[in-house]
Amino acid sequence: MKEALFLILGIGLGALLWHLTRQLVFKNKMEEANKALNDAKSEAEKVIKQAEIRAQEEILEGKKVAENSKLDVLKEFKERERRLNKREEQINQRDEINIAREREFKTIEKRQKDTEAALAEQQAKLTESLANAEKELERISGMTQDEAKEELIQKLEEEAKHDAAKKIKAIEEAFLEDAEKKSKEILSTAIQRYAGEYVVENTVTTVSLPNDEMKGRIIGREGRNIRSIEAVTGVDLVIDDTPEAVVVSDFNPIRRQIAALTLQKLIADGRIHPGRIEEVFEACTKDVWKSIKDAGDQAVFDLGIHKLHPELVLLVGRLKYRTSYGQNVWRHSMETAFLAGEIATELGYSVKTARRAGLLHDIGKAVDHEIEGSHASIGAKLAEKYGEPHKICNAIAAHHGEVKPESTLDFIVSAADALSGARPGARREMAEAYIQRLTDLENIATSFDGVEKSFAIQAGRELRVLVDTTKVSDDNAYILATDIAKKIEKDLQFPGQIKVVVIRETRVTATAQ
Repeated sequence: MKEALFLILGIGLGALLWHLTRQLVFKNKMEEANKALNDAKSEAEKVIKQAEIRAQEEILEGKKVAENSKLDVLKEFKERERRLNKREEQINQRDEINIAREREFKTIEKRQKDTEAALAEQQAKLTESLANAEKELERISGMTQDEAKEELIQKLEEEAKHDAAKKIKAIEEAFLEDAEKKSKEILSTAIQRYAGEYVVENTVTTVSLPNDEMKGRIIGREGRNIRSIEAVTGVDLVIDDTPEAVVVSDFNPIRRQIAALTLQKLIADGRIHPGRIEEVFEACTKDVWKSIKDAGDQAVFDLGIHKLHPELVLLVGRLKYRTSYGQNVWRHSMETAFLAGEIATELGYSVKTARRAGLLHDIGKAVDHEIEGSHASIGAKLAEKYGEPHKICNAIAAHHGEVKPESTLDFIVSAADALSGARPGARREMAEAYIQRLTDLENIATSFDGVEKSFAIQAGRELRVLVDTTKVSDDNAYILATDIAKKIEKDLQFPGQIKVVVIRETRVTATAQ
C-alpha cells in the first residue's frame, strides 16, 4: 500500500512540477515577446521620426529648388521679353527699309519698261536693217541664205576633218612609237626561233608514167581497167594528150591521194587488172590512213600537246593531204602553233594553250569539203564536240574575224596564222586570180577622189597611192589611207595583210635659158 501511495504521490508531484515548469516557460516567453514588441515599437518610432525629419528636409529642399526655378523662369521670361522688344524694333526698321526699296523698285521697273520699249523699237529697226542687208548681200554675192549656210557647213566640215586628221596623226604617232617596236620584237623573236621549210609541198594530183604505152594498159581492153579503177577508188582519171601523165581528179584530197598511190603502185608492179586493182587499193588505203594517224601523233608529240581527243588527232593528220593557196595545211598548222607559242612567251601567256589553239585553228579544213560552212565555224564546232575549252573554240572561230575576239588568245592565234601565211613563198595563187586581185586593188584606190595613180607591189602585199596635192592635204592623207584599207577589207578576200601607202608630193620645175 505504501508503494502504491508513494507512486501516486510521485505521479502527482511530477504532474505538478510539469505544470509549474510549463507556466514558468510560458511566462518567460510572454516576457520575451513583450520585450521584443516594445523594442519593435521603439525602433518603429525611431524610423518614423527619421522619416519625418528627412521628409521635412526634402520639402525644404524642394521649396528651395522651386524658388530657384521660379527665379530662373522669371529671368528667362525677362530675357525673352527683351529679345522680343529688340526684334520688334528690327522688324520695324526692316519694314521701313522694305518700303523704301519698294519705292525704288517701282522706279526701276518703270525705267525698265521704258528701256524695253526703246529696245523693241531698236530691234524692229535692226531686223528691218538685217533683212535689207541680207537682200543686198544676196544680190551682191549671187547666193541665197540657204546656199551661204550650205557653203559654211561644208567649210566647217572640212575644218573638222582637218582637225580630226591631225588628231588621228598624233594618236597614231604616239601609239605606233611603242606598239610597232614591241610588235616587231615579238614577231621577229617568234620567226627567229622557228626554222620551217621555205617552200612547202603540194598535194599530188598528177601521176607520171614511164611511157605513153602505159596509158593503154591503164585503160585496158574496152576500158575495163580504167572503169575498175574509177569504181574502186571513187575518183575520175583524166587521160588526155598530156605526154607521160595521168590526172587524178576528185574533190576529196584523201581519196585523191589513195587513188594516186594505188595507180603508182600498179604502174610500178606492171600487173593491172580488176582483181589486182582492188588488192592494191585496200593496201594503199591502210597505208594512207596509217600515215594520217602518224602525222597527227607526230604533230601532237612535237608540240608537246597532251590529252587531245583521238578524233581531233586524226583530223590533224588529215590536214597532211589538204592545201590552201598551195600551202600544206598540216605544216601550216604546226607552224602556226609554234609561232603562237613564241608570241605567248613574249606576252606572258600560257604557251601550251597557245600551241593547242594554233594547231587546231584550221581543223575545219579537214572536213570543209564534206560539211557546209566556213572552216573556222566548222573547226570551232568540232573542237567543242570533242571537249575543248571555250577559249580554244572561240580562238578557232575568231581567227578570221567571223566571231568577235574575247581574249588575248584570239589575237595570238590570228597573228600567228597571218604570220605563217604571209611570209614569202608560203602560199601561191592561180595566175589569173592573182592578176585580178592586183587589178582590183588598184581600182579600189583610184575610185577615191583625189587619187591620181595606184600601184600594187610586193606581190599584192603593198598598195602605193599617188594623190593630187591640190585636192588632198597632208592631214587628209591619213583619212584617205584608212578609208582605202577599210574598202579593201570589205570588198576583197586576200591572205595575210595589205599595206596601204599614200604618197603626196609637190614637184616644181623651172627652165633656165
